[in-house]
Amino acid sequence: MSAVVTGSGSALPASLDQEAAWDGFFARHYEGVRAAKRIFTGAGVRTRHAVANPVHEDLSGWGTGARMARYVQEALPLGKQAVAGALDSAGLAPGDVGMFAVVTCTGYATPGLDIRLASDLGMPANLQRLLVGHMGCYAAIPGLAAVGDYVTARARPAVLLCCELTSLHVQPAQRDLEQVVAHALFSDAAAAVVVQPGAGRGRRLAGVVARTDNSTSDHMTWDVTDLGFRMGLSPRVPDVLSRHVGGVVDELLSAAGLRVEDVAGWAVHPGGPRILDVVRDELGLTEEQISASRRVLAEHGNCSSATVLLVLDELADVDGPVVAMAFGPGLTLYAALLLPA
Repeated sequence: MSAVVTGSGSALPASLDQEAAWDGFFARHYEGVRAAKRIFTGAGVRTRHAVANPVHEDLSGWGTGARMARYVQEALPLGKQAVAGALDSAGLAPGDVGMFAVVTCTGYATPGLDIRLASDLGMPANLQRLLVGHMGCYAAIPGLAAVGDYVTARARPAVLLCCELTSLHVQPAQRDLEQVVAHALFSDAAAAVVVQPGAGRGRRLAGVVARTDNSTSDHMTWDVTDLGFRMGLSPRVPDVLSRHVGGVVDELLSAAGLRVEDVAGWAVHPGGPRILDVVRDELGLTEEQISASRRVLAEHGNCSSATVLLVLDELADVDGPVVAMAFGPGLTLYAALLLPA
């Protein structure tokens, strides 16, 4: 029994223009940091989305408890809209769902989004649930692998939701270029997919490969502090990816008897412009082949785990094998192969 992605949905909070964010808040926030404006203008982002627009409200002094309460308030309607859209596009009702998995690294509460949304949407009382927390930008793919295993083993549909609200974690002003980069890139979004057993339409999950380089675990971090969650982002991350991305993709494709040339669509997590440059160059791709990722970065920013699902949506009309890749703390690379059902 194969696991097939048959539907998708997303929900985005209000747009935030990158230039307006700089002029209205971050220029003052990073006054005296000479490289800050260059980082903002070179991030490859034109617009982002934010439940908390820093131009209108400054959360940088909020405690973590207040940020978590705001997370629940904002995440519930966004998650509900994304899941409802995915179920609708798959032609399923909430009562058909056997498993509901929620991925997030930007907010926590108990009962969590999985319980609250399942109840609100009318999913069954015997629903199996999974919360994938604090894995970061790559977490959609292990989440997809988990629901895929459930669908294959139980022959029942599953839903995966990624909901990330990074705007709730704006940090106090510091002369720290890693924080400038994070504030220039990250954005808010909710994205969901439906996975069904043996469906005759959609994309079949044909393989997943993971690679973690423990020697570089300090290159990307996401620390819980008294003032929200703080990103650590080394400029050496692209160099580490360049050492591993070729081997990960070769392992993924060779197991299916495919080569890079056989791939019709590339959904590469746009962690930033240099990340996309490295993947393009190491795999020998053209700029056109990663254009969907560039477009998502420009129009939506880096929405952590939800981003790769947004890129997959951009490739909805692609006919043929699709590779989805994402990267995050660890330093970890995850890749999935999706084939026409």
